[in-house]
Amino acid sequence: MSESTSHPNDPLHGVTLETVLRGVVDRHGWREMSEQIPIRCFMFDPTIKSSLTFLRKTPWARKRLEDWYVYDAIRDRSISRTNENL
Repeated sequence: MSESTSHPNDPLHGVTLETVLRGVVDRHGWREMSEQIPIRCFMFDPTIKSSLTFLRKTPWARKRLEDWYVYDAIRDRSISRTNENL
C-alpha cells in the first residue's frame, strides 16, 4: 500500500506536532490559544519549545490543539472551494 493511501482518513498523517503548533500560533497567536486551551505554557511566557514539551506529555491538550488545527484546515478548504465557485 502506498504512503498516500495508507491513512486516507487521517488529516494529521505526516504532519508533525511542531508544524501543528506553529500553524495555530501563526494563525491565532498565543493569546487566543491560551483562551481556547487554558494551559500555562500558552499563558505565561509562551515558547514553541516549552509548549512542545508539555503537549508531548499531555494527551488531552495535544488532542485539543490537533483538533483545532484540523478544524482550521477543513474550514480553509471549504472557503477555498466556495471562492472558486463564485
